[in-house]
Amino acid sequence: MAVKMGLAMGCRIAPKSIFARKNYFYPDLPKGYQISQYDMPVCEGGSITVNVDGQERVIRLTRIHLEEDAGKLVHDLDPDSLFDVNRCGTPLIEIVSEPDMRSPAEAHAYLAGIKQILEYLQICDCNMEEGSLRCDANISIRPKGEQKLGVKTEIKNMNSFKGLQKALEYEAMRQEDVLRSGGTILQQTFLWDPSTNRSVPMRSKEDAHDYRYFPEPDLMPLIIESSWIESIRSTLPELPAARRKRFETQYGLPPYQSEVLTSSAEIADYFEEVLKTFSDARQVSNWVMGDILRILNDQKISTDKLRVTPSRLGTLLQLIKSGTVSDRAARKVIDTIQAEDKDPAVIIDELGLKQVSDSGTLEAAVKKIIDEHPGEVQRYKAGEKKLMGFFVGQAMKATAGAGNPREINNIVTRLLG
Repeated sequence: MAVKMGLAMGCRIAPKSIFARKNYFYPDLPKGYQISQYDMPVCEGGSITVNVDGQERVIRLTRIHLEEDAGKLVHDLDPDSLFDVNRCGTPLIEIVSEPDMRSPAEAHAYLAGIKQILEYLQICDCNMEEGSLRCDANISIRPKGEQKLGVKTEIKNMNSFKGLQKALEYEAMRQEDVLRSGGTILQQTFLWDPSTNRSVPMRSKEDAHDYRYFPEPDLMPLIIESSWIESIRSTLPELPAARRKRFETQYGLPPYQSEVLTSSAEIADYFEEVLKTFSDARQVSNWVMGDILRILNDQKISTDKLRVTPSRLGTLLQLIKSGTVSDRAARKVIDTIQAEDKDPAVIIDELGLKQVSDSGTLEAAVKKIIDEHPGEVQRYKAGEKKLMGFFVGQAMKATAGAGNPREINNIVTRLLG
């Protein structure tokens, strides 16, 4: 998984890497050292491009390395704390960036981009609340024009992307206040308290030499042969940036729609499956970004739990195109499919949602409305063309919402001139 992520990020994969012992004392590390990698990590270099307010920024990576997880400290029982050892020794990958981010918004975009790639590669479900994705952020500020980086502080305990951005915004302001008042920034680790939106000092921040790294004597060097690297490379899927660009060129979608549809691999896959039944990409995009995402978000489910399968949505869009059902009624059909797990045509028949397109029936309804509203007819003919909506709305009401609005519009135009 580390190699796969490294290849996706354009890293150099080391043919030989070495594990090290990182020594420090803290309650979450009962054996007093952590198995990690230091001077010879498995992946080095690489980058990711993020977009913030229409501006692209390249964020370089320092490394991706393997290490073991520490325990978890639980402080919910104040003044007591609990220590959960269950995740001790669990392997993880740590992704370290260069100090290329210039704002909390860029840090948010960077983390979102990393998360998206991890999900596309099926390395991690990236649930921050459950701890499968965690982020520690280092931040420093410096006077405008100064090249040397300022003293950094570290922020931990951020359980959402918004929390990350808030924490960085707060810490930047705190550091600025300290410096403007003549103080100095101490290299510290802070815990972020989301209940008060404040950072709380946790401990002094160590430098690398304080950890007394040395080669892990109980583990052999990790040797990765080039043939294995290439076999992993062959399993890489189409990555988010490439898929986003393809959606723009192949389907003619605008950048925003392409970005939303490729935000997760499962949404992108669902969209392309629908196109096998109904080929109008713009129409499919509108319905996926609207009603399908609404159902997924409201019910907090994944696409494999959708009863509105790609083929069912494609079939429904065909029925809309043929005039069998209106857009408005189709939204009711989608909700009913999800609730009752039935095909679109069955629901349309059961609920009587079939659209009336018979010109004779619709013309009779429109004539009746015209006869009942002479004042509105006079105003329309005098130039108040916005009353078209009134006549169409009345006709839709008269047909219990089953009238074809396009056909009604044509009839009103023809009868009123």
